[in-house]
Amino acid sequence: MVEIGGKPILWHIMKIYSHYGFNDFIICLGYKGYYIKEYFMHYFMHNSDMTIELANNKIDVHYTNSESFKVTLVDTGLETKTAGRLKRIQQYVGNEDFLLTYGDGVADIDIEKLIGFHKSHGKIATVTAVQPEARFGGMDLDKADNVLSFREKPKGDGKWINAGFFVLNPRVFAFLPENSDFVMWEDEPMEKLTKHGELVAYKHHGFWKCMDALRDKIELEELWKASTAKWKIW
Repeated sequence: MVEIGGKPILWHIMKIYSHYGFNDFIICLGYKGYYIKEYFMHYFMHNSDMTIELANNKIDVHYTNSESFKVTLVDTGLETKTAGRLKRIQQYVGNEDFLLTYGDGVADIDIEKLIGFHKSHGKIATVTAVQPEARFGGMDLDKADNVLSFREKPKGDGKWINAGFFVLNPRVFAFLPENSDFVMWEDEPMEKLTKHGELVAYKHHGFWKCMDALRDKIELEELWKASTAKWKIW
């Protein structure tokens, strides 16, 4: 619920999916889930012009700019790990492929291309892979310790990391232990998918940013204020 441009980062992530026509969301609640419920319970009201007659509590809505989101809020446990949260929403997913991501990362990812990539490979799971910028700049030195060149926050060392933005087939639930509450999705389940050749990576070469620390929030906020927020594709 940490805000960027006056809106929770969760809202920004949902807007990315909504841009491609995906408006049906399941949110796995844990820490401060109450606040997320409160946010969506009052979202329509806070984004509408209305007249309220206090004597009879009659409300006339004149205009609303609320999105066409359908949001299912599921309490998945305060201490539940990521695999457990996924397991607990199985009944809400249905029998079709579905999309999954984390609640702290934004990107200018093309969801349609991601889904097309997933379907073309016929695997159970697709993960989006990115090469993040290095945290610090780099320098090239000669034998006398003279600086030959300076690189400001170059891309990583060639390694790709898990950026979220998954596409999953419901068969993925067979790779989750019956009691997954203390299991990380990124550990045993993804390792089993890899062992069975059922996990493929979609390489995203565009913008991606995960908000792990205050410095990340500040950077995202500055991008938003400068109208250079690349994840704002809507």
